[in-house]
Amino acid sequence: MARALSNSSFRSRLFSSAPFSLNLLNGSQSRSFETLAYEEIPSPEKPFNSTAFVLHGLLGSGRNWRSFARSLESELKKFNSPDEWRMVLVDLRNHGNSAGIKGLDPPSDMVNAARDLANLVKSQGWQWPDVVIGHSMGGKVALDYAASCARGDYGESAVLPKQLWVLDSVPGEVNSDDSDGEVEKVLRTLNSLPSSLPSRKWVVDHMLELGFSKSLSEWIGSNLKKEGDRVTWAFDLQAAIEMFNSYRDTSYWSLLEHPPKGLEIVIVRAENSDRWHPHVLEKLEQVSQKRGSAEEGKVSLHVLPKAGHWVHVDNPKGLLEIMAPNFVKKA
Repeated sequence: MARALSNSSFRSRLFSSAPFSLNLLNGSQSRSFETLAYEEIPSPEKPFNSTAFVLHGLLGSGRNWRSFARSLESELKKFNSPDEWRMVLVDLRNHGNSAGIKGLDPPSDMVNAARDLANLVKSQGWQWPDVVIGHSMGGKVALDYAASCARGDYGESAVLPKQLWVLDSVPGEVNSDDSDGEVEKVLRTLNSLPSSLPSRKWVVDHMLELGFSKSLSEWIGSNLKKEGDRVTWAFDLQAAIEMFNSYRDTSYWSLLEHPPKGLEIVIVRAENSDRWHPHVLEKLEQVSQKRGSAEEGKVSLHVLPKAGHWVHVDNPKGLLEIMAPNFVKKA
């Protein structure tokens, strides 16, 4: 999940891309695909020659990352680099403005969430992204996207990104016994509520009464939208639960152990995050210290101090200090 950030003065544009036709392999049929809603920073009129996709976590949306993406784009200008960056904040399937899109193929899993990104690139006629940034569940979508690119799943035109930034997202299977169960408790609670709710305040108060923290309760409340005199969720809850199950069940250790040539996978672990257990950290140290062959990419590891899981909120300055120089170095 990701905490919502508001910035009413920040100018941005929001898009929901139109359906497009994609020829099937046999060349005899075509299908109409609807692709994801997205937002560009800075405005799309400004010139750019490098693109980063930014992927939010469970029950979040691209807007959660507006403030940080704006800061990152601004910070990159301070380096002597010819690159002009565009940040594309993507609403993953079943989340944000993509929740109302009906044409996304089931099931709602990491594979199809990653394929949605490829369909977005193709539908808009864009160059393939140079960097993909994913937080929490979005980190695993980013890993699946890179693995699929490397296998050729998106066709011959697909270009592997130069970097993946995986922000506080455990790359292997996630055992519920290895966590405090907060995410599961939130999903169970939301699933027990009616689809139409009295008000945002009612939802926040209800979450507080159940013992959830004020910050988490208010963040949950920020994911509501007005429908008449009541409110409803800005995400598809049942499909989000399906995505969470896929997130827990998938593992990308093999990708980290043998990253494809030309790709750097950068793992950022939040110092105070409760998602990292000793056996995972030991394995992560091993893959980051491995001397790969010239035919393989690499894995880097950073620890973000003074931060819990919400890395872009808890220590945005520290995260910028890790990310910005490495964007320039590897772009």
